[in-house]
Order: sequence, then structure tokens, then C-alpha cells
Amino acid sequence: MSTELIPDIATLKSSLESQGVKYAVASYVDIHGMTKAKMVPLSHFGQMMQGSELFTGAALDGVPQDISDDEVAAMPGPKTATVLPWNKEVVWLASDLYLGEKPFEACCRTILKQTLAKAADLGFTFNLGIETEFFMFKEGEGGEFGPISDRDTLAKPCYDLPSLLDNYGWLTELVGYMNQLGWDVYSFDHEDANGQFETDFAYTDALAMGDRLTFFRLMVKEVARKHGYFASFMPKPFANKTGSGAHYNMSLADIDTGKNLFEDPQDPRGCKLSKLGYQFIAGVLRHAKAICAVTCPTVNSYKRLIRKGSESGFTWAPVYICYGNNNRTNMLRIPLAGGRVECRAADIATNLYLGAAMILAAGLEGIQQNLDPGDPHTENMYTYTLPELDNLGIELLPRTLGGAIDAFERDPLSEAVMGPLMYRTYVDFKRQEWDEYHTHISDWELQRYLKFF
Repeated sequence: MSTELIPDIATLKSSLESQGVKYAVASYVDIHGMTKAKMVPLSHFGQMMQGSELFTGAALDGVPQDISDDEVAAMPGPKTATVLPWNKEVVWLASDLYLGEKPFEACCRTILKQTLAKAADLGFTFNLGIETEFFMFKEGEGGEFGPISDRDTLAKPCYDLPSLLDNYGWLTELVGYMNQLGWDVYSFDHEDANGQFETDFAYTDALAMGDRLTFFRLMVKEVARKHGYFASFMPKPFANKTGSGAHYNMSLADIDTGKNLFEDPQDPRGCKLSKLGYQFIAGVLRHAKAICAVTCPTVNSYKRLIRKGSESGFTWAPVYICYGNNNRTNMLRIPLAGGRVECRAADIATNLYLGAAMILAAGLEGIQQNLDPGDPHTENMYTYTLPELDNLGIELLPRTLGGAIDAFERDPLSEAVMGPLMYRTYVDFKRQEWDEYHTHISDWELQRYLKFF
């Protein structure tokens, strides 16, 4: 492998050296969307950028290799170079996995890139914004945990300013880092559960957003650790409190002009959405159950996807496979300004590379097949009984991870998006996760049954 730097790489290395960077990280993700990497001295930057860093896939979750297989290589993207705001001696680069000279078919980032290429063939760019919800906790000596602020005890703590101010230090440090990176944070707040927060920042193309969410989770955990806390991206840590979503805010743009193709102020349905946007919605609804297995990827995710709301009111994670206007009781919502579609079911544990690939592919199918989702639901969907929903032809999202994986396995879209290797790996890995949970004896069972009979 040649160690000679190509001009763009040489320029990048020189720029990093001038900033005081000493080490580079070639980062990729496992099946969970968690970042994995090797760190390389900047003197070896050229080799790293050409794929010198090799990894044994069998040592990782969901990187489907035997221990006898050749290693996969991390191939970093130069445009993703991100100097760590909390440690400016290190630069992070998002990477694709290669096997030999070819992209590794079970690489999550590559799977998204392949789906984006199909959108590009149709003349589309897929833009994506993510509302990042998460918990920040302090841990006691006995392992107990809870909110950082002793004032964060309200039954309905959403938007509570005193609790927000009590978390000002670490939270504004995080927001400052995000803005240093050019993410353009436009708001942040205390969310609907004690110890829960949300940051909202500008949308970008889906691949860049996948890289940003991967980096975001790393950054939040590092900020938390610095302050003596820990961040949780568990979808629902408390049975009686709201869980953490990662609402996908989606639109397609013209690949040449950047024009938002979901905008239509003259929309006869009154949602300010174009025919293309409605076709996209119809495709997503058709494959909603399979998509759910990827956007809501854990056993715990389905404790959040329930018909009954939390103590603070109706759940913010609707389970109805339908769409509506600016109405948060549908799985898909068209916000008041129109021009985009929000998927409210997705949670913060999502592997965004895979989730975005699945939902984009479904939307493209809706466009190519000229599907129509019918009229929007403007009513409160929670007021319907199950028989009434059945009469309306509205189904529910899967109730468990097991049900979601069954739907994912049955849907031809899953293998078409993931490829045979990752499709089979995802089904097997997640089914094992469900089986392990299903055979675990919980405290609830012991308390209910141990001395009951």
C-alpha cells in the first residue's frame, strides 16, 4: 500500500498539524451504531486515509465475519474530519469498511450510501434532521441514579426553567461544542421526563446527519464524564416517564438546485406538502413495521411505543401506522409549516445509517409506484378503540422487538436495502437479543409470582 499522500490528503494533514492535532481516529460503527476505532499518530495519517487500519470483524457486534476471515479496513472520509472540541489533539473521521479492495457489504454507512445513490439516480438528495433526546444522570454510591438537579422533581417537568438552569454548565458546554462544529443549534430544553433534555440543530444531508448523530452520542458521554455524570441513550429508563425519541425530520431536495421538493403552499389537503411528499409517506406507511425494527432497535424501545401515555399525558411516541397534519398522535406528522415529514416513532438508540436507509428506500418505493396515503388524520388517534381503528384500516406498530423482527424478516424491502449478509445478521442478532430478554426472570415476575400461588 502506497504511503504517498495525494494532494487533498496532504493539505488536510498540513491543516491538522497547524491546529495542533497529534492523533487521528478512523471511526466506523457496529450494528448498534456505536463508534469503534483505532487511533493513529498524525505522522501515519496518509496510510490511515488509504485504509491501513484493519479490524477483526468477529470481535464486534454485528460485523458478520468468522475469526478466520480477512480483516476489514476502515476507509475514512476526508470531508468528515472533526477535531474533538474537548480534546483538540485528536481528529475523528467517519469511515466506511472495506474488505480487500471493495466496500464491505455489511458496513452500515455503506448501506446508507447505496440507498442515497438510488435516490440520486432519481434526482433527489435526502435531507434529514434529528431531534436528539437523552437523559443526564448522576450516580450514587450504591448504583442508584437520578436527575442532577434536586429541583428536578416535578410531575410535569417539560420546559422547566429552574431545572434547565441547574444543568446550565454541562449543557451549554455541549451546545458550545456543537456550534463550534457548525451544527447550528437553534434551541435546547428540559424535556418531558425528569433528567431528560433535547437539543435541536440544523438539518443536513442524511449521510452527514448519520455521522453527526454517531459523533453526538460520543460527545455527550464525554461531556457527562467530565462533569462526573453519565448520559443515557436508553429509550425508556422509567416505566412512568416519557422515553427519548430521535424524531426523523425528512425531505427530498432537487439534486441540482437544492430546492425542497416536499413544499407545496397550494396543497389541496391543507398540509403544504407536495404530491411527491405524499407518495413518500405512503411508501413509509407500507413498510412501517419493518422500519420499526431498525428505528426502534432494542427490547426497551417497545416500552416507549405504547398506546397509553406517560404520567404527563399522551405518549409522544404514537404507535398508529397513519399520518396527519400538525398532529402528534400519528406515526408520521407534517409540521405546521409543511415541506417536511416527521417520523415520531424512532428513538435515540437508532443506528441512523440503517434507519435512514430503510425509511428512504420505503419512501422512494412510494414515489416510484405512485402510491397515495389517503387523507391526513387531524383527530386525536388515541381516542379510537381498537375495533374502530380496525374499521378504519389503521394498524399498530409492533408491540415487541420480537414482533418487529418478524415483520422485518418478512418484508422484501429489508433484504433489498441491507443486502443478504447484513439482513441475515440483523435478524439473527436481534432475535437472539429478544430471546435472551424473553428468558430472563425479571424483578416484576419475582415480586408478582414467587409467593403468589
